[in-house]
Amino acid sequence: MALLERAAWYDIARATNWTPRYVTESELFPDLMSGAQGIPMASWETYDEPYKTSYPEYVRIQREKDAGAYSVKEALERSRMFEDADPGWLSILKAHYGAIALGEYAAMSAEARMVRFGRAPGMRNMATFGMLDENRHGQLQLYFPHDYCPKDRQFDWAHKAYHTNAWGAIAARSAFDDLFMSRSAIEIAVMLTFAFETGFTNMQFLGLAANAAEAGDFTFASLISSIQTDESRHAQIGGPALQILIANGRKEHAQKLVDVAIARAWRLFCLLTGSSMDYATPLVHRKQSFKEFMREWIVGQFERTLIDLGLDLPWYWEQIVSEFDYQHHAYQLAIWFWRPTVWWNPAAGITPECRDWLEEKYPGWNDTFGKVWDVIIDNLLAGKPELTVPETLPIVCNMSQLPICAIPGNGWNVKDYSLDYNGRTYHFNSEIDRWVFQQDPVRYRNHLALVDRLLAGQIQPPDLRGALKYMELAPGEIGDDAHHYAWVKAYCDKLYEEKAA
Repeated sequence: MALLERAAWYDIARATNWTPRYVTESELFPDLMSGAQGIPMASWETYDEPYKTSYPEYVRIQREKDAGAYSVKEALERSRMFEDADPGWLSILKAHYGAIALGEYAAMSAEARMVRFGRAPGMRNMATFGMLDENRHGQLQLYFPHDYCPKDRQFDWAHKAYHTNAWGAIAARSAFDDLFMSRSAIEIAVMLTFAFETGFTNMQFLGLAANAAEAGDFTFASLISSIQTDESRHAQIGGPALQILIANGRKEHAQKLVDVAIARAWRLFCLLTGSSMDYATPLVHRKQSFKEFMREWIVGQFERTLIDLGLDLPWYWEQIVSEFDYQHHAYQLAIWFWRPTVWWNPAAGITPECRDWLEEKYPGWNDTFGKVWDVIIDNLLAGKPELTVPETLPIVCNMSQLPICAIPGNGWNVKDYSLDYNGRTYHFNSEIDRWVFQQDPVRYRNHLALVDRLLAGQIQPPDLRGALKYMELAPGEIGDDAHHYAWVKAYCDKLYEEKAA
């Protein structure tokens, strides 16, 4: 029997809307879950997904991807990548797995909501494959680091992180719960698949795969490439949904969803990707700075996508672009200084050669962030490492759940953007974070940041020791300098030379 080409039957096969007889349409698709904004079904049926695939095609392609990823892993299991890799690269792996692996399972639940409550048949079809994608991604990113657990307990945090109250896990859960665990189907399409995945994670995985190959970690490169090709497909769910919202007079609502999602996603992306690219990646493997990456991929391409869809750039866009110069440097200082409170060993990334590179890429770095690192280096050279670790917790942003920080030294601009609401004072890293809170204060008002929990008496004793216990960081898991402070020797030699001269 001759088989029809997919184009001949696809539109008919995925036209799965029907007229319900036993319940009302509003009961079948409650607006709280669908987020259809009163737009009639006929309008949603015009949804036209850019990626069209059938289930047999999907299964065949995914089987090939899995076979490729697992085959590379098996072929390289006897390699010495783990033993020979730069410790900074291992720290990138640990941070990534802990922050992302179970987040993929959360995204699977979000895709499932679009499968059930999406008003457009094409959306439900794409989300079905997206749901399977995210399940696969979670499984891969738990299975791959599992082999490293006997060698290094920190890799166990690929599974453990989201079950703890580590500040990094709180920040990730806060953002992911907001963007796609507690939203309607249409909001998820816009906030997860368009703003978060098209704007950030799809690009991040491209960069991670390239960096992994450059660093000689072909197992991770194969894994991330396999995931990224899925992301590029289901990240397209949100575009057609936005077009329908805009065409039916809901541009203001669509714009607000995009603006909130980009603001929330940016903070996590800045911390994870910024510190990885400019500090943890060995200098010899750095192809471009985080700022250059952001301008090429996020500004250059995502800007065009927004405008092509008929949306405006977020009102705070120039502020985010200005943060390319400093925000991830501030987060890097926070990660390294509070290193006992993270599940990986942060790489300082500030050898004299690294500092020259940072000054070249970010003119003025030595007069700002470099001045703080100078104090740290002086204490290490003086044999006072206890002065380079914290005694308490930092002030944390009530939106991002990350430390409030900006430019130190000669460019000092650190500021707490506070807001009084219903008798409680909230603290924010920027006016952008404060604006997000103001869009829906009822949604955010009861969340307690880590410092709020300390002040509420939930952390006992109320010091760093109590905080580590609260975050469930056990011996062997507590973070320390990735290179065991070997980079300090270069400054010791330099000091010796200066004295000899």
